[in-house]
Amino acid sequence: MQHNLELARRRAAGARIWAVVKANAYGHGLAHALRGFALADGLAMVEFDQARWLRESGWAGRILMLEGAFEPVDLDEAAALGLELVVHCEQQLGWLEARSRGPVIAVQLKLNTGMNRLGFQPAMVRQAYARLTALPTVQLRGLLTHFADADLPGGADAARARFLELVTGLPQESSLANSAALIDQCHGRGDWVRPGVALYGASPFAGRSAAGLGLRAAMTLASRLIGVQQLQAGDRVGYGSTFTAPAPMRIGVAACGYADGYPRRASTGTPVAVAGVRTRVVGRVSMDMLTVDLTPVPQADVGAEVELWGETVPIDEVAAAAGTIGYELMCALAPRVRVEAIG
Repeated sequence: MQHNLELARRRAAGARIWAVVKANAYGHGLAHALRGFALADGLAMVEFDQARWLRESGWAGRILMLEGAFEPVDLDEAAALGLELVVHCEQQLGWLEARSRGPVIAVQLKLNTGMNRLGFQPAMVRQAYARLTALPTVQLRGLLTHFADADLPGGADAARARFLELVTGLPQESSLANSAALIDQCHGRGDWVRPGVALYGASPFAGRSAAGLGLRAAMTLASRLIGVQQLQAGDRVGYGSTFTAPAPMRIGVAACGYADGYPRRASTGTPVAVAGVRTRVVGRVSMDMLTVDLTPVPQADVGAEVELWGETVPIDEVAAAAGTIGYELMCALAPRVRVEAIG
C-alpha cells in the first residue's frame, strides 16, 4: 500500500491525494489501510460508522464522505467527527439549509459531467454553489466530479472540459482524477486526486497489467492443498463433471471456494499457483474447495501452498477469467478468511 501510494504521489505531480478506503478499504481491512496510507493527505469513503472508527483509531486528517449524507442526522455526525460531506443533490442541499445552528460543516459540491449517477446537472451548478456559500453553518471546500470513461484513451477529455467550463470563476479547489485518470492523464488532474483500486495494486485498465504500471499487489489470497487425486484418461472432476482428464494426471484440492470469496464463475483454465508455479483451475469451483492441475508442478503434495491471487497470479487475471473485475474480487473476500498483515 505504501509503495502504491508513493507511486500515486509521483503521478499526482503536486496534487494532494484522497486515498479511497470505502468498502473496508476494498476488502483489505480499514486497519491495514490506516497504516498503509498514513501519509495520504486525506481518506475518502462512504460509511459513517467506519469514519467514526477512523477517528477513534487516531486518524486526525481529513475524511471525505463520497456520497454525502444519507439522512439529516448524518449532518450532526459529520459535525461531531469533522467530516467533509459531498453534496450532490437537492435533498442534501435542503437538509443543510434547514440546519440553522450548530458547528460549521465542511462540504464539497459534486458536478455531473456525464457519469449521470450523482452530481448537480450543469444548469444547476451555479445556483447550488451560491446557496451553499450563503449558509453560515457551511464551509464549501471544493468542487469535484467523477469520470465515467477515464480508462479509455481520451475518455476523460470531454468531462474534464465540461467541468472546467462549469467552474470558471468559482474560487474553489477541484478534485478530478480517479486511478485511471491519475495514471494516464498528464494534465487537468485538479488540486486533489482520488485513487482507489490502484492503491491496492490492481489495474484500472482492461488489458494493461498492474505490474506494467508499476503497481504491487497489496492482497494475496492463499491456501494449501488438502488432497491429491491421480486421474486416468476420461476421469471427470467436480460438480457437473465439467472437466474430463485427457490423459493420466494428478490434480490437487485446495481449501478455498466461493464461500471464501473466490468466484464460482472461474472455470477451467483460470490461473492459480501451486508452490510458486503457475498452473490452472480445473472443474467447477465449489463452496469450500477448488481443484487444480498439478501437471506443471509434479512434486506438489498435501500441504503445498496455493496462491489464488497475489504477486504470482495477478488478481486482474483471475477476474478476467471469471468475467468480472479485480474490484469485485477484493470486495467479495468473505469474513471467514483469516487476514494476516505482512510488513
